[in-house]
Formats: sequence, C-alpha cells, structure tokens
Amino acid sequence: MKVTTKSFVSLCTAVGIGMSAAGAAWAAESLDDVMKRRGLTQKDVLSAAKTYVPTGKRDEFIAFSSGGQSGQIIVYGVPSMRILKYVAVFTPEPWQGYGFDDESKAVLAQGRVNGKDILFGDTHHPAISETNGEYDGQFLFINDKNNPRIAVIDLHDFETKQIVVNPIMKSEHGGAFVTPNTDYVIEATQYAAPFSKDFVPLEEFNDKYRGAVTYWKFDRAKGRIVPEQSFSVELPPYSQDLSDFGKGPSDGWSFTNSFCSERYVGGIERGRPPFEAGCSQKDTDFLHIINWKKAAEVVAAGKATKINGHDVITIDTAVAEGLLFLVPEPKSPHGIDVSPDGKFLIVSGKLDSHASVYSFDKLMGLINAKDFADKDAYGIPILDLKKSLHTQVQVGLGPLHTQYDSTPCVVYTSIYVDSQVTKWDYCEGKVLDKISIHYNIGHLMTMEGDSTKPAGKYLVSLNKLAIDRFNPVGPLHPQNHQLIDISGDKMELLYDMPLPLGEPHYAVAISADKLKPGIRYKSGWNSREDKRSDYRTRPGREKVEREGNVVHVYGTTIRSHITPEIIEVEEGDTVSIHLTNLERAEDETHGFAIYGTNVNLSLEPGKTASATFTADKAGVFPYYCTEFCSALHLEMQGYLLVKPKGYKAVAAKGAEGTVYGKADYDKQHKTNLETQAVIDSVVAYITSTNYQDFAPVVALVEDATDQLNFAADAKKKAEDFAASQDWQNATLWAGQWWQYQVKAADIGLRAKTYLEQHGAKKVK
Repeated sequence: MKVTTKSFVSLCTAVGIGMSAAGAAWAAESLDDVMKRRGLTQKDVLSAAKTYVPTGKRDEFIAFSSGGQSGQIIVYGVPSMRILKYVAVFTPEPWQGYGFDDESKAVLAQGRVNGKDILFGDTHHPAISETNGEYDGQFLFINDKNNPRIAVIDLHDFETKQIVVNPIMKSEHGGAFVTPNTDYVIEATQYAAPFSKDFVPLEEFNDKYRGAVTYWKFDRAKGRIVPEQSFSVELPPYSQDLSDFGKGPSDGWSFTNSFCSERYVGGIERGRPPFEAGCSQKDTDFLHIINWKKAAEVVAAGKATKINGHDVITIDTAVAEGLLFLVPEPKSPHGIDVSPDGKFLIVSGKLDSHASVYSFDKLMGLINAKDFADKDAYGIPILDLKKSLHTQVQVGLGPLHTQYDSTPCVVYTSIYVDSQVTKWDYCEGKVLDKISIHYNIGHLMTMEGDSTKPAGKYLVSLNKLAIDRFNPVGPLHPQNHQLIDISGDKMELLYDMPLPLGEPHYAVAISADKLKPGIRYKSGWNSREDKRSDYRTRPGREKVEREGNVVHVYGTTIRSHITPEIIEVEEGDTVSIHLTNLERAEDETHGFAIYGTNVNLSLEPGKTASATFTADKAGVFPYYCTEFCSALHLEMQGYLLVKPKGYKAVAAKGAEGTVYGKADYDKQHKTNLETQAVIDSVVAYITSTNYQDFAPVVALVEDATDQLNFAADAKKKAEDFAASQDWQNATLWAGQWWQYQVKAADIGLRAKTYLEQHGAKKVK
C-alpha cells in the first residue's frame, strides 16, 4: 500500500498519542520507585546524573583511545562514555570501506614492510596536534608497536591519510608524541635490533644492535609527514620506552625512557634465565635527554649518516655535538611526563614505589657545567641522579603513568600493582588522595592532560583487567575504562565502560568545541588524498568506458538508486567502478557491495570511491546499497552481468512485471500534485524565517533543492510519455517523480523541525 500524505500525518498523530501515554506511565513511577526496583543507592544515582547526557545533547570532551591489537582508534565522549566511532588505521574496517576501496588500499599500501602487506597493527599512544602547546584538534597521530609505523589522521573527517614506515627500527613503543607546534612527531624503539636488514647473531648484541629515536617532520599545510626531512638519533641497545617533548623553557629538548639497560639477552631454550630476570637487576635505568633542535641543525649541516636512505646521527656524533645525555631513573619505567609549564619531568618505575620529579633547570645546570657523574659504555655522559631531582614521592606499588590536573602542581599517577590512582602534589612532594580501581590500571588520562593547559574535571583509568565487572562473554574479556570525577578534593569513581576492541593502551581527550569536523565533502572528493577525484561523476554524465579488457564504470548514488543499474562486462575483464555520492544532506551515506567480489564501499555525501577487481567468473552478481538510506533503500539495487567469453546476445523484449494503464497514471499524478502542495507549504515556512543563519538548515535546503530538480526532470519524462499515451513508462516515471518529492519533503520537514527547535525567527 502506498503511503499518502494524509496517512503519513495520521500515523504521526497516532505515534504522538502513544508517546504521550507512555510518558504519563513513566511519570507515574517516582525516582524512589526506580531506585528500589533496581537496588540503587543515592550515590549510584548521583554518579549516573554526573555522566548522563540527555538525548540531543553532547559531551564536553572527546577521547581518542588506542585500539591495541585491533590496529584502530576508538573515539568516545566524556562524561557519557558513549562510543562514537572506530577510526580505521592499520587494519581493514568494512563499515568505512577502509581497505576495500582503491583509495584506502593505497593508504594501507604505504605501510608495507619489506614489500609485504601488513594488515594488522598494535596501536598504543595517540597524540593530538598542538599549537603553542595547546591541543588544536586538527590532526591525530598514532603508532604501531609491532611494525614501527606512524599514521596521520585528519580530524576534519576522522580518516587516516598517511602511514610512514620507520626505515631503521624493527620495534617501537615511544610514539606518538608531538612538539608544542607539531613540527615533529617522535617515535622511539622498544627492542634493540640491527639497523640493517641483514642477519646479525645475538652474540654481537652490544656492538651491532641499537635503539633510536626518530623525529618525523610534519608539514601542517599538507597534513602529511615528510620522510625526506626526518631524521633519527642512534641510541644504545637499551629498550627505549615512552617519550615526551619539552614545553616553555624545556622546548627544544625531548626525553625518552628505557628499561633493560642491563643489555641482557635471554634464551630459556638455551638454559639461560629469561629476559625478565636479566632486565631487572639494576636499581635504575636511563632517561635519554636529547636536544632535538640542535640535532636538526646537525643534520642540516650534513653531519648525519645515511642508513637505508634515512639520516641518522650516530652516538659518537651526538656525544661530540653535545646533544645526547643520560640520567638514572627508577627501574622499568613506563612514562616520562613533562609538566605544563615545562619546568619538571615526572618518571615512575614499575619496580619502584616512588615517582621521581626531575628539575629541568637542574638538568640544564649540570649539562652546561659539564658536571657528569660518569659515562656509559658508549661514551654518553651520565648526570647525577640526586643532583637532578626536585623530589621523590612514595605513591604506591607499581607506579606507571602520570597526568596533570588543571590545578597547578597536582598530578595523578596510575598504580598498577595496588590497582589505584594516586593524586599528589609534585611541588611540595606529598600525597593528597588515593582511589581504588578495577583492576590493574595501565595508563590514565585527564582532559587535555598532555597540553600546556590541562582542563581537569575528569580522569579515565585505562584498566588491563575487567574480571567480574561486566556480564561474562567468554574467556576473552573486554577492557575497562573507568571514569573518575576529579573536580573536588577527593576522587570519585563514576562509571565502568567495557571496551571490546583490542587492548587500549593510552588515550587523549580534547574539549569537544575544539573539533571542527566537516559534515560532507566537496562533490567528487577523494578523501584520502584531499583533492577532487579523477573519477568524479556528475548526475546525467554516468558512463561505461572500455579500454581493451579494462572497463571503467563512472557512476553515482543518490536516494534511492545507483546509476548505472546494470553493468555488463566479459569474463576476464578488469573492472573499475567509480561511484560519486550526489547527496548534500548531512549523514546521507550510501554503501555499495557486489556479491562474490569482496567489493565494499562507504560513500559519504560528496565522496568518490573506487573498487577494482577481476571479473574472473561468468555469472550474475547483484549489487546494492549497504547503508539504510531511505524508505526505498531495499530498492537501491542493480546487477553486474559477467558474460562468458564469446557470448552472443539474443534479441529479446525486456521483462515487464505489472502493466499500468491511464488510470494508474492519473492516480499517481494526482498524488504528486497533492504532495507538491505539502512541499510548497514547508518551503513557505522555511523561507519566512532567518534559515540562512543556521548552517545545517542551509545544507538541507540545498539538498532539497537538488531533489526537486531531479523531480522536475522525472516529471517532464512522465508527462512526455503520457502525451504519447505510453502509460507504462508514464506511470513509472511519475512514480520516480513522487520518490524525489518524498525525499525533498523529508528533508524539508527535517529543516522545519530544526528551525522550530533552535528558535528561528520570522522575517518580513
């Protein structure tokens, strides 16, 4: 049965009555009733109220969490802890078409290692781009520990634009962290290995295995890392860990942890004690202190060595140029965190109960005076630990990572063994508060806690174990991110959030109002290269071109059809399908998938995406839109016909289903005129307001106008066929005319509702 305007209005009225009745029933149950029925305490309800974001409202902060073994980024809101999106980075992701369309395959191909496609990543440490030390919300960087790579994500559309492979590392952990103006992105090794790609026996570990820190040059205007302007500093075969850049007075310096500075090589199968035994014997490891600005000058002066085509400052050169130093740090540390004012550095060691606060002024005083306690086996000057410290504070068993509060001198440190968060004052050196979490916290995150202006308010504990916190789902448990209120003197646990995608390691959070993502692309846009696609197609210019055995299909998608609807090729052809989404309205995404081909595209408004495959088997292959986009979504379909080689078509009349006559056309035509009257009334309302002041409505009006233009074309075809008494085509084209009208009406009503809800004013 066709839904008319009157029946649609009746349906809406009925739904409204039903909702009113439901609302009355809901109101009859008091808050006390709900608390009693669900066994909730007042504290439970208060915690829920602090995290609840009502329908239509938005979160104050947006968090970007690493996705661990998923190779992705997880995006969620704070304080609601609602997951908003997974950003595909190192691993194919079907919903976004990532790793399925030609454009994103090209991005993944940038991450090949030794010529092999690597479709897995172990993401650890995201970093938001900064301007003058403050998060600016333009770019996000993320590392891959397993295959030393850094990816660039553009926060204009939350898409991965670039992957760079480290030319000398074979493992890394100390990335990604950015300079205060995002000039460079740092990446540090984890497990030492030869820089060359040759085999080197472990017996030569001390002499030929090395660590390094890479400084990737970032071109903000292009939004890309520039490998040819990047460089590395060679480091001893200590297992380097996390890094951070200086700020303010310490700008120009970077700091990188290490563990296993014993340089122990295990080998259980050889009868030797394991790595963990030999890598934890010393009381301290080494914090690497590097003058990266001076290092960049050394490279510019031609004093670097080319290794695998990449500029590397050797240890000897770094020492001779006075840009590399060491200072002891608590053993097995996991984090070096520079204070917002750049005057202090905090390091904790997992095998020490203390957090150590270093004074940057003291470090520089020792370096400038050449007051060194010793040199390591590679000739690197070592500073005296006691002379470098501001204070040490006993914070708990297994301290890991520290984040800064908006209150000066106040920080929070994750305590792995005790399963706690410790709040303490690093200026006065005293503990202020502790709170238990569940269980075994790794990193923790405060709002904008890595920047020069931390926002405070909330802390998220990234816990390694969930155990009994959620409904059981088998041996593999979700991770648990716990939201903690830090707005008062005492910390308060508010919310448990299961994360079922890999093992998140670290996260960063930014004020939501600093993010300015787009809602649609310029028409025909290649989103991965940020330019107009060479394959963009305008409505009415769809075509199929053959070049030998290569067939290019230039098509479009719009509610509710794919053009072309029938694609014919021959067995053995290479087929490249290029589709442009013609939609202008926000959130009107289309998908495209073909049976048996692994073709799967996501087409956001304005986007052009391509899929290339070999039609290696003759047959019939239906295709359709995978994203539910309209009332006639299921009718958004087509056929790929792969003809056998040498196939000769037999002339035949096209198949028809229902046969239509003049009465059918007249009925449809009458419905269309009535629908147009409704559209005209909505248009009259919109144009009587100051709708130009509302950007979302302007976009909706543009989209509705496009739909009405399509409707006008279908109307002409319907009336032309009616004039020639071809009632079959006249009725069908009248039906298509009505479909465009319905889409325009739907858009118009969305615009009208938006204006009513956002206080639009009548204009004269």
